[in-house]
Amino acid sequence: MSGNEQKYIQEAFDTNWVAPLGPNVDEFEREIVNYIGANEALAVSSGTAAIHLALSLLNIAKGDSVFCSSLTFVASANPILYQGAEPVFIDSEPDTWNMSPVALERALKDAYLEGNLPKAVIVVNLYGQVAKMDEIQSLCARYDIPIIEDAAESLGSTYKGRVSGTFGEFSIFSFNGNKIITTSGGGALVSPHTELIQRARFLATQARDVAPHYQHSVTGYNYRMSNILAGIGRAQLQVLTDRIEARRKIFERYDQELKQLPGVTFMPELVNTRSNRWLTALTINEEESGITVKELLETLGESNIEARPVWKPLHMQPLFKGNRYYPHDENNHVAKRLFQTGICLPSGSNLTVEEQNRVINCIKKTFFKVTSQGGIL
Repeated sequence: MSGNEQKYIQEAFDTNWVAPLGPNVDEFEREIVNYIGANEALAVSSGTAAIHLALSLLNIAKGDSVFCSSLTFVASANPILYQGAEPVFIDSEPDTWNMSPVALERALKDAYLEGNLPKAVIVVNLYGQVAKMDEIQSLCARYDIPIIEDAAESLGSTYKGRVSGTFGEFSIFSFNGNKIITTSGGGALVSPHTELIQRARFLATQARDVAPHYQHSVTGYNYRMSNILAGIGRAQLQVLTDRIEARRKIFERYDQELKQLPGVTFMPELVNTRSNRWLTALTINEEESGITVKELLETLGESNIEARPVWKPLHMQPLFKGNRYYPHDENNHVAKRLFQTGICLPSGSNLTVEEQNRVINCIKKTFFKVTSQGGIL
């Protein structure tokens, strides 16, 4: 927490605005709009809810298909299933670890020839790095396919001077407890189309018709954010710039200390982009290092240091067995390779230098232990 959250929480209590509406909600939405330069924002209960609303507004239904990044958390694709539609998964590419324009182009060509173009493309900005939006936007425009930008992990990142969350017909953010700023639980849906966000606001409040009694003509959802949580978000948004700088410094320190180790490669930052470095992620080449991701995770765990593999690609998940998937190219399945070789290190904004040094020293000791046993370092 930043230390200023209690002010807005107390205001909500003092004025008895504890429902999923109120001054904090209104101001948080306005402040999101001002920060990213969108036309309209809707604060909701989660990033997942925001994706679901976007799909609902695009009238996606049973029999439709939606293309989605494969290397992401399952929340990016679950709302496709909520609508009864079929997800088609697109591989990553090496420069950003995000959706491959090469694979996307091949998938769109096939869909066009089959007469079954997707109703939307969900592009995820992984670990804070914005995808190759110029190429992806160009491809989607060619076939008139709307983009949903999943910016859950990339609030504050930029692409060619443009803020993440401004590239889609809809964009979504997450304010879950693990994100760069948090409302404990929450998210936002933003769009350049004011009328669509107003429609989303209607759907998110159980789609109650204008009437003196409770009347409902379409299916709605209980997706609004509470006034208390929005107050937390207001205080958090004030320190977003500080959080980004802290995360980038953490990444730079890891990079400086560990990039010389054999087989270690950090997640790249595309030219003319600036990642918020939500998580520091790297890959380990087992042949060069003599160390596997599993071994390093276990060693860190033994020292009470939590680290994790990168996301398991959705096309490899049991839930999506049988769904179509397009690799970067026939002999290069990038997302699968990143899952097999990738690791996310402790990256919290409040990570101290001493704590980070403990992580760094543990990793170095693991590599030097391999050396002493006849490794390659």
